[in-house]
Amino acid sequence: MTGAARAGRQAGGLAAAAITGGLAAAAARVAYAGLTRRPPGGLATWARTNHRGEPVTLLEGPAVAVAAITAAALGPALPARGRAALAVAGAGAAAFGCYDDLAGSGQRRGFRGHLGALAHGELTSGAVKIGGIGASGAAAGVLLGGSAADIAINAGLTAGGANLLNLFDLRPGRAIKVTLASAALLAGCSRAAGPAARCAAAAPAGAAIALLPDDLGERAMLGDAGANALGALLGAAAAATLPRPARLAALAAIVGLTAASEVVSFTKVIERTGPLRWLDMLGRRPAAAPAPPPASGQPPASGQPAASGQTAGAGAEPAGPDAQPGQAGPARAAADP
Repeated sequence: MTGAARAGRQAGGLAAAAITGGLAAAAARVAYAGLTRRPPGGLATWARTNHRGEPVTLLEGPAVAVAAITAAALGPALPARGRAALAVAGAGAAAFGCYDDLAGSGQRRGFRGHLGALAHGELTSGAVKIGGIGASGAAAGVLLGGSAADIAINAGLTAGGANLLNLFDLRPGRAIKVTLASAALLAGCSRAAGPAARCAAAAPAGAAIALLPDDLGERAMLGDAGANALGALLGAAAAATLPRPARLAALAAIVGLTAASEVVSFTKVIERTGPLRWLDMLGRRPAAAPAPPPASGQPPASGQPAASGQTAGAGAEPAGPDAQPGQAGPARAAADP
């Protein structure tokens, strides 16, 4: 390929990525505005109350998911099979994540918790989500084709990506920052993978960055629907565009981090690491000062937020040790898939 042809291909890839990312961002804002104006089931279905006593909504998640899936399905630089795989991966992860958001109790966490409950005859919403996202990941792998080994690797990337990104949705903006970093890394591999990598990465990145201000401002949260969908799309994008050695390296990283999350708190690691802590706090509101304890025998003062571990807001779940400040409900502990 001549230098001029290479430059033209590069420019074409950048234009396709810009179109895809712009479409995803615009669609996310439109979808979020529409959902907040007419939320399915009413506002209370999606409402949570944070530790500041302020309301947040889960509608960010469906808005991000719908926008990213739409942009990926229309991505001009992606082949038809790749677009179909991304759409199936994102839609499956969003649907089962949304189910867990609305039906989950939060009493079982992590693969051990959900699969352990299943071994004792208890079917949790988390176990349903694990099976559903695994099935949609397998379907995406089949759509991408290749050998049996390639299908297995691609399914693992898709389902594993969905689970892993959800583990970071524990603080305002954190999962979106991880999404943007992962998309940038994937796009950086475009020299080997071609323009399709940039286009595939632009869909989740564009949708996520459009709603980053609402997430950082603690007005909304991704929940499982949004975080699982973004992770699945990134995993499927890697599966659709990277050569096998890069896919194996990515899968090994996903498996390693997921295994570590069962025994190590990501939040504690981030808080103890200066650069990571700075990035994690970038754009976030300062932490609320703890309220003084009430006098013995006296109830909390009116308007004080509920203590961690108490139910807060419609349908909220107890906040675990890693629960997102300002996000009760579907914000999970670090071990929750």
